[in-house]
Amino acid sequence: MTAELSRPSSRGRRPLSGPLGRRLLAAFVLVALSSVAVLSIAALVATNRGLASAQQAERQQVARRVAAAAGAAYARAGSWTGAELAQAAALADGAGARLVVLQPDGGMVWPGRGMGPMDGMHTSTGTVVEAPVTAGGQRVGTVRLAFTAAAASGRGVAWSWIGGAALVALVAALLVSAYVVGRLARPLVALAAATRRFAAGDHTARAAVSAPGELGEVTRAFDTMAEEVVRAERVRRQLAADVAHELRTPLAALQAGLEELRDGLRPADPQRLAALHDQTLRLGRVVEDLADLSAAEAAVLSLHPVDTDLAAVARAALAAQHPRLDAAGLTVMPDLDRPVPVRADPDRLHQAVTNLLANAARYCRPGDRVDLWARVETGEALLTVADTGPGIPAEELPHAFERLWRGRDARHIAGSGIGLAVVRELITAHGGAVALESPPGGGLTVTIRLPARHPAAAG
Repeated sequence: MTAELSRPSSRGRRPLSGPLGRRLLAAFVLVALSSVAVLSIAALVATNRGLASAQQAERQQVARRVAAAAGAAYARAGSWTGAELAQAAALADGAGARLVVLQPDGGMVWPGRGMGPMDGMHTSTGTVVEAPVTAGGQRVGTVRLAFTAAAASGRGVAWSWIGGAALVALVAALLVSAYVVGRLARPLVALAAATRRFAAGDHTARAAVSAPGELGEVTRAFDTMAEEVVRAERVRRQLAADVAHELRTPLAALQAGLEELRDGLRPADPQRLAALHDQTLRLGRVVEDLADLSAAEAAVLSLHPVDTDLAAVARAALAAQHPRLDAAGLTVMPDLDRPVPVRADPDRLHQAVTNLLANAARYCRPGDRVDLWARVETGEALLTVADTGPGIPAEELPHAFERLWRGRDARHIAGSGIGLAVVRELITAHGGAVALESPPGGGLTVTIRLPARHPAAAG
């Protein structure tokens, strides 16, 4: 207990602080970072190419307009001499470019004569775009626009937006990752804590968490398993108490009787020995019933099913119990003439029917009637044992299949209260069911239902 108290509890542990939570979070963060990085790079490349393409088209359009203005000036002057190129230069300046006008032979017209074709371009650090100058349908020169790098300032704006969007996406991915990791790790942490507590002896420990998908199924399966373990433990303890109670009375009587014989308080006459013998028989009957119950619970492992007739099995069991039923003063009315084919273990069925008839002989009163009949109904094989005895009170009927239960009004009747429990275990092992009916006026009807075998299946 001291070790358990000193061990750190997982109940208050945060899901993200455990090894699994940290690993899941690291994996999610790595995936988020990789995704955001790849998407950001792709967006930057695509934006850069799009802006460059749009910028190039725009500059080419400016060059054509400047060339048209220069061609108009050439046409008005009839030559480059005296041509007024101020308007063309203004258009270039408005687009952020420096204008150079060249003659067909390469001589420079603008900004002045006597300069080489590339003179005046050495100060430009941007892109150079050219367009032909035509006048009267003939090419009379070329305009060359040198755009500076300042004209590409739109790229920086686009990059800032992409960077901001990537940062927001990364923060959102981290928050969602933390939430998802919490949702995944919390049920596992609670399940591990409940498992440790249950193994330490706290049978009230349950995971009791709501989780999505398979995690929820695992936690619910653990809680169901814990309930079944607790129920089985409770039944085991109750069975041990009931067995001890059933054995205590005959053992006490045997002990007292033997002590009286040993001390000479009573003579060892046949009457006294017969009383002690009856107590040994009671002990043997309880032990035999417990062995039958254990064998019935393991019947599914030892069944030997064959094609058999339920009515024939019932007739054989009735023939074996007929002397006992006659001794109890009961009238038996069988209806077992029609065959009822089933696939079952005839020995186990014989044991179940025998227990039902023995219960009728034990609890019915002299003069009562017992009806025994078998039939096939809606694909099921039915065997019914109905008597006109005292029956079972309605409030006790749900407990009739419990082990060692005999009812308040049957304490004076010999028996261990295991017969019906054995019957239910045997029939359940065959895939069938047992039902009890006891009307308020008295009487008890026990109905066994088994899967019927179609007669054509035998062929």
